[in-house]
Amino acid sequence: MNKEAKVSVLELLRGAVAITPRLHIANKGLAMLPLVRSGQRRSIGRLVEHWARRRADAIALQDHRQRLTYREYNAAANRHGALLARCGVGAGDVVAVLMQNRVEVITLVTGSVKLGAAAGMLNYQQRGDVLAHSLSLVEPRALVVGTECRDAFETVRDHLPESLGDRVFWLADGEHEPIEGLRDLAGESAAEPARNPATTGAVTTSDAAFHIFTSGTTGMPKAAVMSHGRWLRAMYGVGLASMRMRHDDVLYCPLPLYHNNALTLSWGAVLGAGATLAIGRKFSASGFWDEARNFDATAFVYIGELCRYLLEQPQRPVERDHRIRVCLGNGLRPELWDRFKQRFAIPHINEFYGASECNLVFTNSFNISRSCGFCPLSYAVVEYDPDTEQPRRNARGRLLKVRRGQPGLLLSRVTRLSPFDGYTDQGESEKKLLRDGFRKGDCWFNTGDLVRPMGFRHVQFVDRLGDTYRWKGENVATTEVEQVMHAAPMVDEAVVYGVEVPGHEGRAGMAAVTLRHGNGHLDGAALARHLRDALPAYAVPLFLRMRNGHETTSTFKYRKTDLKRQGFDPEAVSEPVYVLRDREQGYEPLTADMCQAIRQRKLTL
Repeated sequence: MNKEAKVSVLELLRGAVAITPRLHIANKGLAMLPLVRSGQRRSIGRLVEHWARRRADAIALQDHRQRLTYREYNAAANRHGALLARCGVGAGDVVAVLMQNRVEVITLVTGSVKLGAAAGMLNYQQRGDVLAHSLSLVEPRALVVGTECRDAFETVRDHLPESLGDRVFWLADGEHEPIEGLRDLAGESAAEPARNPATTGAVTTSDAAFHIFTSGTTGMPKAAVMSHGRWLRAMYGVGLASMRMRHDDVLYCPLPLYHNNALTLSWGAVLGAGATLAIGRKFSASGFWDEARNFDATAFVYIGELCRYLLEQPQRPVERDHRIRVCLGNGLRPELWDRFKQRFAIPHINEFYGASECNLVFTNSFNISRSCGFCPLSYAVVEYDPDTEQPRRNARGRLLKVRRGQPGLLLSRVTRLSPFDGYTDQGESEKKLLRDGFRKGDCWFNTGDLVRPMGFRHVQFVDRLGDTYRWKGENVATTEVEQVMHAAPMVDEAVVYGVEVPGHEGRAGMAAVTLRHGNGHLDGAALARHLRDALPAYAVPLFLRMRNGHETTSTFKYRKTDLKRQGFDPEAVSEPVYVLRDREQGYEPLTADMCQAIRQRKLTL
């Protein structure tokens, strides 16, 4: 058994003792967690109104330009909501949001959910067909575009859903010019009333609060539904019971607000305590600690790649001169854990495991090293077939659990207390469910992730399965990249997958490519331009493997298991391998010396 994947009794006791100073907060979270039930008239909007009464003059939101008290925040949200309501937005509708990180994202989202509408949190890095697909999934009643996202909007302007009508708004950002043909959200909402809308009281825990766009396991993005109830459970379970947030905490969030790490866990942790959310525009490794200090942060949110970037920065006194007591996130690699904690003097690493569509969360409330935490809900870690990436069943058709310390596929049980909200597409939702797993009639959600049981109901994250890999903190759907590659004139077939790169979190994109007949020469610059123009930067494959053909399964699926295992080493692969060192220069042959430099982290990707 991997020693790092075992929880010791001593470590567990130390974690329990550390909770003592804020035990009353943890107890409140634990007590409230099981009381969140379906159909209750409880919601995010009512919580905001509560703090607007109780902590009216306390700072609720801040970014690099402005600070809003809870009173000001609630009033701004009400004005946005009043304008949207006057335009016909109501319960069950979707307000799509295409904006970068700033205070107005939260006020707009809050105004929308107070109407009983859901906020569709668009990924502002998407373009063209992918962004248009995301919009079509949720059929928004209104769309708000930050002027900083003009370029992304222009790629879909001519393909907007008919459901929008004239309800497309722009919201100013600094010196950016207004977007011609759109309505001015700030100008029109300024004249609206600031009072709380009556609609908020009718919103229930079963209603959708957000649509978070995810790559899922295959294909184009899917819209995962986040209900008010699931958001509140995360608030109680993570923000209060695990992070033990108080009024005087300031949580610094440099992650995109279209991610659940930011919108649900970070914002939820803040609202659970009536604390302050400090919103960073974009993550900067060199400026991270300066911004955290400027906000006087006591907590921050991370993804694993962010931690690696910070560790690669030159050491500076500011990185230990802070008030941070806890950080919340996922993906911190076990081998980096102790170095990260000690170098930056962070008392509590609150690693967690969750997914936009998943119905459970593991959270490291006891501060166990190299663990993504504890979960009281029903789950199972089962054997799987590495070729089919599906759970194995015994002769009786039942699933098989793995032993402690052994990696397996994580399943979460679907029950009345932990329902599966699913996607907007019911067919896609059903694909994620396993029925009759351990006994007839039971139902389990397949996370598509490998974890290692550590004991005492703790697990350690291992890897992600399926046709999605994670790179630069983003999920990349291989089928989406394959479609773009197949549109390149020189490409006949392309099989995309993720490969491990030493020293990097997640997996880098690699494509096994067959060129069209008569076009045996790879124009690396032209292919790189084609991919760069159609895909977000993080989704462009870093490696190519040139092939004469591809093996498929009996169901005509590409065999990716061996490709993933062989990786990008030109001495281990019999076919030519190319690397994208310079995006302008394009793909070039990967030599043994270059491969060695990548492995030694002397060549940056």
